[in-house]
Amino acid sequence: MQPSFALRPGVAVAGSIVQRQPLKFRRLWLDLPTLVLVESGCKLLHGEAGSFRVEAGQAVALAGGQAFDVSNLPGEAGSYRARWLAWERGLLENWRGVADVRPQPVVALGLVVPAFVQAFTALFQSLDDPGLPDTVVGHRALEMLVWLEGAGRLILDDTQFAPRVRRLLAGDPARQWRSPVVAARFAMSEASLRRHLAAEDTSLSEILLDVRMSTALTLLQSTELPVTRIAGEVGYQSPSQFAVRFRRRFGCSPSDIRRAHLRRGAAFGSPS
Repeated sequence: MQPSFALRPGVAVAGSIVQRQPLKFRRLWLDLPTLVLVESGCKLLHGEAGSFRVEAGQAVALAGGQAFDVSNLPGEAGSYRARWLAWERGLLENWRGVADVRPQPVVALGLVVPAFVQAFTALFQSLDDPGLPDTVVGHRALEMLVWLEGAGRLILDDTQFAPRVRRLLAGDPARQWRSPVVAARFAMSEASLRRHLAAEDTSLSEILLDVRMSTALTLLQSTELPVTRIAGEVGYQSPSQFAVRFRRRFGCSPSDIRRAHLRRGAAFGSPS
């Protein structure tokens, strides 16, 4: 399996990750509800919802609007391989499902059956197939939600203001977002914007930096784009400045992420 990335606007985005070194990331924020299928190695998750271990052949679904410390550990074969899927919010909001299924932040599916893997693969392959209409791809994305219902339903992150700002900025992470523009998007003053974000212990600059670094991490793990191109995609004209910010955020450099595809080695250690 090679790293890959596919997007169907309004439906879902998906990618695959291959690592041959252990990697650990602190406080990875999920903007969208996400499903992860581990194919080799092990993923460790720790957040407010608890601690979870996802082994090869197992899957876990995570609601948007929460952060996790994440460790991806290679297995005995020497690699960590996983595929992930994130549902677009419009698709999830229109999903009714079974009314009496209790919402929760994490849905642990455990060991999945071959039919689940086949459905996941079919959706994964259809996302960037121009021959398939959005309605067909959307039904395949909804099918994955049906698989979750035996264990629970994902919570939507509509209770806080900061995630709404994150979603706005994530739509164009390279843009030089300024307070007047963001405040106008939410029909409020700059002072109100600052107060709302301060009440949730964050700021516009903190959110923008985290959006850019999280986007960069996804592109580094799931595409073969050059690091210089990724730096530009998230708003940095200087690759060296981008590398400094990335290391400060995750505790490893962009080139470390790329080297993790190529060889086994010692863990980088816990990011500071």
